Amino acid sequence: MSESVDLKIFFNFRSPYCYLASKTMFSLLDDYNINLVWRPLGAWDGRSPPDRAKVKMPLARQDVARWARRMGIPCNPPPPTTDPTLAGIGSLLAEEKGCLIEYVVEVMRCEWAGSNDIGQRDILIPVAESVGLDAKEFKATLDDPDRKKQLDDNWKEAQELGVIGVPTFTVNDQIFWGNDRLEFVEDYLAELRLVKA
Repeated sequence: MSESVDLKIFFNFRSPYCYLASKTMFSLLDDYNINLVWRPLGAWDGRSPPDRAKVKMPLARQDVARWARRMGIPCNPPPPTTDPTLAGIGSLLAEEKGCLIEYVVEVMRCEWAGSNDIGQRDILIPVAESVGLDAKEFKATLDDPDRKKQLDDNWKEAQELGVIGVPTFTVNDQIFWGNDRLEFVEDYLAELRLVKA
């Protein structure tokens, strides 16, 4: 039995299914001996390409609304033109500063409950400040080419692993795709005897 395992999370802030997952996925850290390996994505990475997304949007919005009702959370989608790249870049700083969970939850709430375009700096920066990030440092981070490259590298890694969408959770050689697969992630972690005492 391992003392802990890595749980990689491939996540795109523009995905409604990532919004749903963000409400419960971090509880895995409380219940299991795992190391969170954060893999944010930008732009369209991990999502359906634009032409397909236009076709899927009416069905996806119905589906997500049903999930949201079941979970008891608001769902007011952001503008279709919202670009998640800056939010993904900012999450790397949040991870470094120890407030990743708060950042993810609040950015997703702002976007998916508040119907806000988190691709706009004047919307994203106050959210970052609200979870304790320094506004000046956060602004500088958003323009950091190395952090943008990290998002691109995350997508390359995802493709090499066989990831085809978001959210995706990987543990060892197991890939779990979708917010509705979190129970299977828990089952697998339990099989590995990683439940915290």
